[in-house]
Amino acid sequence: MIQKIKTGVLSYGKSGSLFHCPFLELHSGFHLYAIVERTKKRAQLKYPQIKSYDAIDELLKDSEIELVVVNTPSATHFEFGLKAIQSGKHIIMEKPFTVTLDEAKELYKEAKKHNRLILPYQNRRYDSDYLSVKKVLETGILGDLIEVHFRYDRYIYALSDNAYKESPIAGNSIMYNLGAHSVDAAISLFGDPIEWRKSSGQFRPKTQIDDYAQIHLKYPKGLQVFITASLLVAHPMPAFVLYGKNGAYVKERADVQEDQLELGIKPNDKLFGIEEDGKEGILTYYENGINKTQERIPSIRSNYMNIFEDVYQAIRNNKPYLISESQILKQIEILE
Repeated sequence: MIQKIKTGVLSYGKSGSLFHCPFLELHSGFHLYAIVERTKKRAQLKYPQIKSYDAIDELLKDSEIELVVVNTPSATHFEFGLKAIQSGKHIIMEKPFTVTLDEAKELYKEAKKHNRLILPYQNRRYDSDYLSVKKVLETGILGDLIEVHFRYDRYIYALSDNAYKESPIAGNSIMYNLGAHSVDAAISLFGDPIEWRKSSGQFRPKTQIDDYAQIHLKYPKGLQVFITASLLVAHPMPAFVLYGKNGAYVKERADVQEDQLELGIKPNDKLFGIEEDGKEGILTYYENGINKTQERIPSIRSNYMNIFEDVYQAIRNNKPYLISESQILKQIEILE
């Protein structure tokens, strides 16, 4: 018999309503047990069986809860993650993991002390476009890599109506937001860089936070990785461009899960996570420098349910979790 993991979610904004609750509700190993909603009780309308708490401390005092999703604003991750661990809970930590490297180290230290698990939520590792890139790299068909570009392009000219998101506080920049995804992708695919340089800027009218960032990562054997994130790209470039000695792979950002979730499509729908036609990656390669070949590479079907399966296996069966402590610490070191 499956022993369900009673789970509490600290916020029911976009993260809670789209990326966590629909999966916790459907996965047989979890019991979506409680959510914090300070004012509007939207979650309770959708999930009438849940406990709705007015404050985070109230939820953390609930001894029935085994796992807590820390999906509050970035600057609060350390505080609430630490409280949850010290309350005897395992935690799923939304990105960015913390604002500083010292905070990240302290959380892992406390987790070991209390025999609790930290499960970083890096959902883009479970996207169809990322999985497509990983699959091509694993074939070795590109040969030794020379240059790689990861981009997160959006066009959002106006400032957010949420004043908190636009406040110049720690963790409130595109570097920590979209940049965290791409830095994680680089570390997971290529390992730790030997050095890096960063630049950033503010270009939207009256913005107080960075809306442009670039990171240049240098690796052994000459590999150069360039990460760019911007909120003012009217014509997005391909999200993944990889050049190797034998070929190249170009892939648009095409994972459909977020759009489907916003439309109310459930993760157990037969069409969930299937990339639309025409979004295939383009693989171009040569054999011994001659005989050019070009192929379209369909993406693997994606589903964030796999994140929660990995979380379940880590907690119940002690299986190693996909995102390691060393990878998170390096990510935060680079972002900070």
